[in-house]
Amino acid sequence: MPSAVILAGGLGTRLRSAVPDLPKPMAPISGRPFLEYQLDYWISQGVDRFVLSVGYRHEAITEHFGSRYKGVQIEYAVEERPLGTGGGFLAAAEKLDSQEPFLLLNGDTYFAVDRNVLHAYALERDSDWCLSLFRTSEKGRYMGIKVSSEGRITSLKSGIEQGSRLANGGVYWVHPRVLSEAPSLGEKMSLEADLFPNAFAADRRLFGIEFTGTFLDIGVPEDYHRASTLLAGC
Repeated sequence: MPSAVILAGGLGTRLRSAVPDLPKPMAPISGRPFLEYQLDYWISQGVDRFVLSVGYRHEAITEHFGSRYKGVQIEYAVEERPLGTGGGFLAAAEKLDSQEPFLLLNGDTYFAVDRNVLHAYALERDSDWCLSLFRTSEKGRYMGIKVSSEGRITSLKSGIEQGSRLANGGVYWVHPRVLSEAPSLGEKMSLEADLFPNAFAADRRLFGIEFTGTFLDIGVPEDYHRASTLLAGC
């Protein structure tokens, strides 16, 4: 069964006006932390181990979930100083000690991706990274992605494009070989600004596949306030 790293260490500055005293993944949705909805979904998809990359007010997460949630193991990689999404990912992935592919998830994003479809697609293409994509017309917020007819990523954009486009949904299939090629642990870096562009420039095997399931990013107050409606019944 697969493992997953969840990036839950961000400062959440854009959400601070709505949730002033908690890390973003612990923002309450209908009386439950957002992170519970995410864990529930991925447990239903077969994930049986999580490593959470935590930093800002991490005690709110570690004390709530402890070492197990609904019978599933949870471990933590605690950032003593902010490492960014890339640095936090690498520190957490060290704890997996696995030769099997694993998932990387954004802690403030809910995306209903079929893990079996993602896994089969990534294996068939011998991916290093396989990104789960959604379609959006919102300008300036999400990394736009262009893919070839075979699904290989041909362009990474900063979100400046207009009109309907594929965008990064924050659910990644990762082959463990990418860890051996990664920068040194402890460096502050970003997934989207550093690791992905570097992998793309080095001609690593980056693929993307579109999914149409529920997508929710609680990173800004207006979407956070929509969450209880979108996650009703989850």
